[in-house]
Amino acid sequence: MAGKHFLGMAAVAASLVGFSVQGQDIEPLKVGITVSNSGAFVLASQSGERGVRIWVDDVNRRGGLDFDGQKRKVELVELDDRSDKQMVPRVYETLISDNDVDVLIAPFGSTLTSVAATVAERNNKFMISWSASSDGIYEQGLKNIVSAVVPSSLIPGTNLRLLKDGGVKKIAIVYVDEAFPASLAEAANKEAIKLGFEVVMNETYQKGTKDFSVILQKAKALGAEAFYPHSYEVDSILMVRQMNELDIKFDNVYMMYGSTPQFMELGAAAEHITSHTQYDPAVKWAITDGLQNDAFVARYKELFPTVSYSEDFQTVLAYGAGVALERLLGEANSTEPVKLKQAALTLSGKITTISGKFAIDDTGKQIGMEAIVLQNQPGKGLVPVAPPEVASEKLIYPIPQ
Repeated sequence: MAGKHFLGMAAVAASLVGFSVQGQDIEPLKVGITVSNSGAFVLASQSGERGVRIWVDDVNRRGGLDFDGQKRKVELVELDDRSDKQMVPRVYETLISDNDVDVLIAPFGSTLTSVAATVAERNNKFMISWSASSDGIYEQGLKNIVSAVVPSSLIPGTNLRLLKDGGVKKIAIVYVDEAFPASLAEAANKEAIKLGFEVVMNETYQKGTKDFSVILQKAKALGAEAFYPHSYEVDSILMVRQMNELDIKFDNVYMMYGSTPQFMELGAAAEHITSHTQYDPAVKWAITDGLQNDAFVARYKELFPTVSYSEDFQTVLAYGAGVALERLLGEANSTEPVKLKQAALTLSGKITTISGKFAIDDTGKQIGMEAIVLQNQPGKGLVPVAPPEVASEKLIYPIPQ
């Protein structure tokens, strides 16, 4: 069968799932997910996968999730999507047809999730997304997908309002030619114009670009005070390195993934850069479901002692999606998509996880979360600078030259 070609990755980690159906009357609830073990999304995807595993571990330590008057443990079934949207339909079809999963968790990012969501719709399977922020996914009339991450249309607002208050007048927007970054850039451009910024540059570049010198030099020549690229970690790291090599400086630099451990390995070059996150240890939401901050961090260290990177916002978002899924399954008492979607609408605004409030509209798009803006300040590290209700420090602007 086709699925046999994609099972090189462990389908179930026994140490985390902790359950065998052998000799048991109650079948586990099977949750299917794909993870990128190679390609452009590998770092972010694997970070999220660890968050899902923390949720699975916690559910099974508690004896399973409440379902149909019983405790059912969770079996996590994983396949490798290789960061390739051409492979996504095949692996999700395999999860459904060969592995007979009950519900699905989306892959990393809008590019892959937009493809996976159509597979879920065609096969009448419920899917929860932990990282697909592209608004377009939720504008296609899909009925079986629900989001647990703030949409791209709402992400830029917090940071742009912060820059406006800081005195920025001219901004350069660039983005990689992929669904999620493109939707972010579109939202940023609209919001920037609405707020009165002069957008001196709004350009795309092709995936796989390694030399950003022309983009950086153009943004500087056009007088941009704020450099606002929408890129994944690998590109962002290259941009910062090349900014240093070319001695190109801006008064503010925003990197979407500038708070990740991989980006922070840039050391002094990463200082003063602002970034988006949905998690920071200093931010304490009024959590109704799932582990609290300290317990989550402790569980991460316990389960992944050999992983060189600590938990990040992607880990937390994926964990939060698992927690929300557990609550929806309990409310619906079913794996039928229509009942799970109704449960999500019923519980909208009533669930708060470590990643923030879960609330959706009729399309399944997330409307309850607000982006957090961090700045890597010298001597303090990553600190929240927006929104005002969770900020612990003021934005350092302009960046000291």
